[in-house]
Amino acid sequence: MTIKISPSLMCMDLLAFKEQLTFLDAHADFLHIDIMDGHYVPNLTLSPFFMENVRKVSSKPMDCHLMTTDPWMWVPIMAKAGAAWISPQAETINAQAFRILAKIRELGCKPGIVVNPATPLDTLRHYIHLVDKITIMTVDPGYAGQPFIAEMLDKIAEAKRLREEQGLSFLIEIDGSCNKRTYGRLAAAGADVFIVGTSGLFHNHADIGEAWKIMMADIEAATAGSGAAA
Repeated sequence: MTIKISPSLMCMDLLAFKEQLTFLDAHADFLHIDIMDGHYVPNLTLSPFFMENVRKVSSKPMDCHLMTTDPWMWVPIMAKAGAAWISPQAETINAQAFRILAKIRELGCKPGIVVNPATPLDTLRHYIHLVDKITIMTVDPGYAGQPFIAEMLDKIAEAKRLREEQGLSFLIEIDGSCNKRTYGRLAAAGADVFIVGTSGLFHNHADIGEAWKIMMADIEAATAGSGAAA
């Protein structure tokens, strides 16, 4: 399967907002939007207002990752702002997972779920068939630039096995330290989507076109012979 690319817009150069988004609109598969509330994680990032401005420049699907203590409050706000995918944290929805996932779909969005490094996939077993994407965090959530947690390779492979065994079709997306040091291992384990941020894309070069070329060369070199190059 061809690897899909979802640039993390919290890592982009906001002084080159229009230039970078125009380029990404022509090249990326999704645009990753991190919503942090300062409570679930000690950070604040993007917003519905930011998403509305992204939509003025780009038509690519926005993939919203809710790092929030109250995902129920955020779901309709994200849908109204133009989200194509809404992915809350598994750790925040288990008291009402079925209602939240159903609401996301009712609002015309695709439901995803995000799993922290220490959270087992078994947590999802009763509703895994209801999601279109599972995002596996390979760093603890909250900040860009953290070191890769290699133990997550087994979790990626487990997600792929579950998908095959149950005849499901959810995407397996990776969030955290997707770069030339990890692309090959992630693809081999079963990743379908790389969320690329500072180390994978935006710090490659000041020019977004050159940065993208470097990233693509790194992915192709790391996945050569696997059939997984983007």
